[in-house]
Parts: sequence; C-alpha cells; structure tokens
Amino acid sequence: MGPIRGLKKRKKAETGIDRNGAHSSPGNQAHQGLDWWEDFSKRITGLSSQSQDPPKFESFLKISRRTFSYICSLVKEEMMAKPANFIDLNGKLLSPNDRVAVALRRLSSGESLSSVGNLLGLNQTTVAQITWRFVEAMEQRGLHHLRWPSAMEEIKLKFEKIGGLPNCCGVIDTTHIMMCLSTTDRASNVWHDKEKNHSMIVQAIVDPDMRFLDIVTGWPGSLCDSVVLKSSSFFRLCEEGKRLNGKKIEVLEETELREYVIGDVGFPLLEWLLTPYQGCRLSDSQVEFNKRISATQLAAQRALARLKETWRIINGVMWRPDKNRLPRIILVCCLLHNIVIDLDDKVQREMPVSDHHDSGYREQVCQSSDKTASIIRDKLSLYLSGSLLS
Repeated sequence: MGPIRGLKKRKKAETGIDRNGAHSSPGNQAHQGLDWWEDFSKRITGLSSQSQDPPKFESFLKISRRTFSYICSLVKEEMMAKPANFIDLNGKLLSPNDRVAVALRRLSSGESLSSVGNLLGLNQTTVAQITWRFVEAMEQRGLHHLRWPSAMEEIKLKFEKIGGLPNCCGVIDTTHIMMCLSTTDRASNVWHDKEKNHSMIVQAIVDPDMRFLDIVTGWPGSLCDSVVLKSSSFFRLCEEGKRLNGKKIEVLEETELREYVIGDVGFPLLEWLLTPYQGCRLSDSQVEFNKRISATQLAAQRALARLKETWRIINGVMWRPDKNRLPRIILVCCLLHNIVIDLDDKVQREMPVSDHHDSGYREQVCQSSDKTASIIRDKLSLYLSGSLLS
C-alpha cells in the first residue's frame, strides 16, 4: 500500500479473514443479527410513521448482512472503547452494531451529518464522532485487506485472459475527490486543479477483480498524475527492483519482459509501466496493442467508479472537508471496497457496473518515455500481433 498522507502509523492488524465468511457460532450470530436489525429499523421508521414498512437491510447499508457481521467483528473492540458512551436522543446506549451501522450509513449514503442524525434519532455530533471512531478502528483492524500480493501468477493469468497482455500485474489509474473550500482558505489554490475544481487525488493500482492493491492519496488535484506517481513509495520500490520483480518472460528477439502494470497516457512510459501509443499514424500492431491496453484498463476504471458509487461520501463535491482527515476516510472506503470483494458480497455482485469515475476531467498527457521501455513496448506489440496471425 502506498503512503496515505495524514495517516498515523498503526500496529499491524491482528485479525484475519475467513474467505468463506465463517465465524464462531454462525447460526446464533445470524439470529442475533436479525433481532438487532428489527430493533434498529424501528429507529428509522418510528421517527416518522409507524405505518411505514421498515427499510431493507441491503438497501439501507449497501452491503449484505454477512459482510456487515464481518465488519462488526473487525472493529467491535475499538468501537466500544472508552471514552465514548454514545447515546441516541432518547438516552439509549448504542450497541456496537448500532455504531457500525451509523458509520456505514454515513459513508455509503454521503448524506450530511444532520440528515443521518435526523434519520436515526441522533445528535449530528454523535454521528460525526461515531464515524471517526469507525475510521480509526478500520485503519487499525482492516489494513490486511489492502496489500501487495505475495504471488502474482493468478492475477497475471486473469489479465492475460482479459486483454492478452502477458506478465501484467495491475492497472494504475487516478481519480479526483472534489471539494468545496472556503474562500478564506489560504491553501485553496494548491487544491485548484486543471478543471478549475478543488480536489484531492487518489492513485490506485487494481487487480483484474477490481480489488485495490496499492493506494496513494492526500495529494492536491493541482498535481499531474506523473508527479503523484513519482512521489509514491510504489515508484521507489519498482525503480529499486523491490516490486514487480518476479519472473520475466521472453518476447521477440530474446527481449525479456519483466512484470509490469499498465496505465493511460497520463503516466510516463517505463520498463515496469506500459502505456498506449500516442498519435494518429499508428501501425496495425500499435493499434492492436492500444486496444489490448484499453480492454485491460477497464478493471481500474470500474473499480474507481464502484468505489465512488458505493461509498458516496467521496462522490460529488465534499463540503469543506478536513484535508488531514479526508485521506484516512478515502483509505477506509478503499478497505471496505476490498472487503466486499474478498467476501464476494451478493449485494455488490448485483449492482450495475460503470466505468465513469471522473466526469468532466480530460485525459492528461505525459510525454516522458524511457528509451528501453519504448523498445520493449515495440517488441511486445509485434509479438502480440504475430501471435494473432499464428
């Protein structure tokens, strides 16, 4: 995982995940979960009219009950830690499940603190404090859901099936989290991007299942993609040969192709980062190579679109956010995104897939090109073109 500006160092997560979603006494947990939701849903409908049907769990929190149960098991200890006896407007103490549900509602709906508070019978300060306690708990307990894989073979095989690119380990892309900043904010110009919005950049590397493998955020939108990349620990590790350093394969004329990621033309062409050909007068093999790149890039585009669609607190324009806390909120949204994938959440499987995550932003163009990387890309494009003819 790349650096998250504003993220304090935390101890390594001590809990793991059962990929089958199994926990102790699953039958009893499921029963307790049903009882809890019946009570919690009355909190919502009871505020307006007893005749209303209670909301469905999945539509209210955007995840399955199974995923919710797992998230609660991760953060329960931290969510109940003192000092914080969170209560509702009637003086009732909020349970761990209540608190997680409040935080997830805030993150997934993107509704204001007052709106969430009015909906759930809570003071808006309580909503803010619970949400931040959840963010801190997820930072401590959920980081094992965002890490660079120790083995890449399955990932490389999946990418090759998608676009035919051999030895590809990931797709890199960026998106902007837009903000409305105060006119008195002296640092506002730093956050002013090329599309005349105030924004914060998120750089992500994604696997073929739309899972985040590396995240960098906290940098102002005024920076171009290549600058953010070169400021990251991922760049440093790749340049030092400590990442993307697995098995090489041979392409045309005994040219070795190391492990690499792909990106759009906003990134520099490097030996470990392959980008599309630019220009109009391209050969058939270059056009074919660009098509393969484009097909493979969809994984990252869809991942970032799904991130914003599901965790809507970072969608749209955020009203004067704390720029020190925002990177940590983004990180937790990415952790939740990965947890949903790791647990094969049925609610998320049924959601439509979009690849639009940065509406209104034009594609950046970077002219930086490594000479060796250019030769490797040419050899690879010819190799792939030849394989089509064979």
